[in-house]
Amino acid sequence: MTGGTSGIGLGSVERLLARGAAVAFCGIDAEEAEQSAKNLARDYGDNRVFGQVADVTDERAVQRFVDESAEQLGGLDIVVTAAGIQTYGSAADTDLATWERTLAVNVTGSYLTAKHAIPHLRRRGGGGSIVVVSSVQAFVCQEGVSSYTASKGALNALVRSIAIDEARHGIRANAVCPASVDTPMLRAAARQFSDGTPTGEQALIDKWGAAHPLGRVAQPSEIGEVIAFLSSDRASFVTGISMPVDGGLLANVAVALPE
Repeated sequence: MTGGTSGIGLGSVERLLARGAAVAFCGIDAEEAEQSAKNLARDYGDNRVFGQVADVTDERAVQRFVDESAEQLGGLDIVVTAAGIQTYGSAADTDLATWERTLAVNVTGSYLTAKHAIPHLRRRGGGGSIVVVSSVQAFVCQEGVSSYTASKGALNALVRSIAIDEARHGIRANAVCPASVDTPMLRAAARQFSDGTPTGEQALIDKWGAAHPLGRVAQPSEIGEVIAFLSSDRASFVTGISMPVDGGLLANVAVALPE
């Protein structure tokens, strides 16, 4: 799993471990990866948790992470790509460096992971599952998220392509599309767009949560639960989909009838 040291990635690692899987994960921050691995090993056993550092935009680093993960785990059955960044700006005011960095992390990182993991999945002979963390912003978007929403739309298309190409090998590929989730990335956005105080940050998160019909933001474990399902044989006939996990957000029409 890429991006497994915090947020949705960490919540997904925990859900997979709870269901008996052994998990290798990576993050960009060495201290965070080490601490996450230590905490997870304490809870689930150090023979089932392998944390590494890898930059998903670096092909050599991704290939090394994938190959070492397969060696540590005795092969690969499940691949989850959860590494991602949030960036802001319209097409008119997003600089090229931000655009390229967003697509490099969010799209190229998933492509490189799949590219180097698929041969390992094929060798298992019994199929396998790839789950990509996308976003509801692949379908709808806020103002000022040009590069981010483009990256998430590209991920959904990539998943469809992988699903079709790898179906003959029994490999499934699906995308999970969360709405607002209480992650460090969401809280960083809340600090950026509020007064920066803990109270202001929480008030904005609560406001964002109220926009969802269920009236709150999700927890990482709730997204991890769906990822664990799509990764498992319980979803054996599910491939090529982009599944919203959004508290009803996409079902809601903003124009309301008068009371």
